[in-house]
Amino acid sequence: MGNNVHLLSEAEDPKVLLLGHFDTVWPVGTTADWPFSVSDGIASGPGTFDMKAGIVQAITAIELLPDASHVSVLLTSDEEVGSATSRDLIEDQARKAGAVLVCEPSADGGAVKTGRKGIANYRVEVTGKAAHAGLEPELGVNAGIELAHQILSIAGLSSTDTSVTPTLLAAGTTVNTVPEYARCDVDARSWTTAALAEVDRAMRVLAPHLPGAVVTVTGGIDRPPFEEAIAESLFAEAAAAARELGLPPLLAVRSGGGSDGNLTAAAGVPTLDGLGAVGGHPHARNEHVDVNAMPAQAALLAVLLARLGERPRAA
Repeated sequence: MGNNVHLLSEAEDPKVLLLGHFDTVWPVGTTADWPFSVSDGIASGPGTFDMKAGIVQAITAIELLPDASHVSVLLTSDEEVGSATSRDLIEDQARKAGAVLVCEPSADGGAVKTGRKGIANYRVEVTGKAAHAGLEPELGVNAGIELAHQILSIAGLSSTDTSVTPTLLAAGTTVNTVPEYARCDVDARSWTTAALAEVDRAMRVLAPHLPGAVVTVTGGIDRPPFEEAIAESLFAEAAAAARELGLPPLLAVRSGGGSDGNLTAAAGVPTLDGLGAVGGHPHARNEHVDVNAMPAQAALLAVLLARLGERPRAA
């Protein structure tokens, strides 16, 4: 798909899709000064936690199954940048399987993820009018000041469960010129589809405060929310699998970060996320994986896959 290569192994009789990605946030060459290593049971290196170890566990789980003919596997290469080229493929394979297990990193202590915030991204651009900042500033329309008004309005859209955050900001060309152009990027996240849609509507109707200024908003909802109800049936199966293996009770959490599980959950396909490695600090230099926890994680996934293979195909 374009310059992105995605790996798909489609099952003969798909009942569950194992979903993951092999891209990372790290630039080419990072391994030169931060190579993969394992020391005292801790694996470190670019992408180990998010989510190379999850791929290893998924392959191991499949190898543990006496019959894996019901398990499809899809590994994408653009998850970290929004899944633009893989989204249709992800949704199509999810619907075919009727259930999705996402091998993204687990939460603290191996907890799975039964909900994720939806994500919207916007760019707000302001066009004003340039003028000499000292001689005749009154003839200009200051795009920077207009953007400041917009930022305050945008930040006011946040609530207890919804974050709307202006992030990257830019304005002006020279220190002695009234800025004729300014922009900011906005990251919005919420637990529910309704709340994120409300933010989207508010962003679309932003209006200028200064006479002569023009405000343009582009972007929109990138990953819809992964609402908890869609994970209930699969979490019950996973909790039963943990009991079958004699593991501690399985815990579930919600995550503010997004994944391709947002896409499959929003498509109405039962989805359970966070079935990957135990570790910490994704996207950071101290990203790491607890290697000693990997066998139990792989075993849990294998038993869960086996249980789903015994279920009737989802509608």
